[in-house]
Amino acid sequence: MTFDFDRPVNRRGTLSYKWDQSEKLFGDPNVLPLWVADMDFPCPPEVVDAVCRRAAEGVYGYTIRDEACVQAVVGWLERRHGWKIDPAWLVDSPGVVTSLGLAVELFTRPGDRVIVQSPVYYPFYSVVRMNGREVVRNPLVIRNGKYEVDWDHLERLMRDGAAMMLLCSPHNPGGRVWTREELARLGEMAGRYGVFIVSDEIHADLVFPGHVHVPFPSASASFAEQCMVCIAPTKTFNMPGIQASFAIIPDPDRRRQFEHRLRALSLHMTPFFSPVAVKAAYTKGEAWLDAVLAYIRGNLDFAMAFLQERLSEVRPMDPEGTYLLWVDCSALGLGAAGMRDLMYREAKVAFSEGSIFGPDGEGFVRINVACRRRLLAEALERFAAAARRRLDGHASARANAGKTDGSHGA
Repeated sequence: MTFDFDRPVNRRGTLSYKWDQSEKLFGDPNVLPLWVADMDFPCPPEVVDAVCRRAAEGVYGYTIRDEACVQAVVGWLERRHGWKIDPAWLVDSPGVVTSLGLAVELFTRPGDRVIVQSPVYYPFYSVVRMNGREVVRNPLVIRNGKYEVDWDHLERLMRDGAAMMLLCSPHNPGGRVWTREELARLGEMAGRYGVFIVSDEIHADLVFPGHVHVPFPSASASFAEQCMVCIAPTKTFNMPGIQASFAIIPDPDRRRQFEHRLRALSLHMTPFFSPVAVKAAYTKGEAWLDAVLAYIRGNLDFAMAFLQERLSEVRPMDPEGTYLLWVDCSALGLGAAGMRDLMYREAKVAFSEGSIFGPDGEGFVRINVACRRRLLAEALERFAAAARRRLDGHASARANAGKTDGSHGA
């Protein structure tokens, strides 16, 4: 089967969080939204068909998760990632961020320190702070154009009593796919200091050739019960509007705590469309995923070549996974407010402004490239033209200032 990812899909007027808020959020309905991380492509046709058949039943009653759904998840993890899990480890959750928040609430105490590796997906900060815990940052360092862990600093944070670490694997926004060696080193260190690892692996399936996603517990059996993993098919198959995610918790005591809290908050019920969508995605969506990954990789290559040619002052970070391009725009000399003004008012584009990912993200933008290439080209053209005007204006101002200084000195 072939898939046409260049086919226009009009998402305006569909209650789209991404497409129907440009005027409200950015002050202009014509701002092109390449910010929030969902794709502009239709779901795999098998998922669409399964959901349509489910809707046609006409009675949208209370729903259970069946064994076939569990086996679809288990089979996917083994087939796609070489990770064989006990089905009993799986716990349904409304979403990955919900799971992160519950993990912080349940497995740490008020006032505890929780490590995040900044810059990082911004809910990492809020789920810690809103639960009355303290965020401690382990800033990632850029070496050879990609993020790496500052291991000495991380060990100091663990040795000084951090209770938990939220790991983003693959990393959002930087696109790093952590290696088995890196994850094993992290697990050994966390085990030594008694730090519980919560690994957000929602981008696990969005990895490019030459790189392999390693589920955190599979890096070493020695620390498998000292962690939990959060996964979902929603990012992979572009169905975030269908609530479907799973917490994988090998430790039975923590799993019971987690399940109990879900029930206490009445978050344990299965959404009506979720089981059929999950089964269709994980058992029939693989060809679509391989095709969309190839298209996204092409978009990333296009975007990086475009920026190199038209705006060489900025430096994109070549991602190993995700459909997010993290671009260092610090050469533009703009703070967070200036970057937003450049994007929303001048360029009429909305990328994610970097400071929302933490102070280490200031001067960066995150571009969602999971869209038609023609739309991506238009957004990049707008941004590059606006940035070039800014740069040329600054150069002209400096030149004029130099002439003025020279005349005063004559």
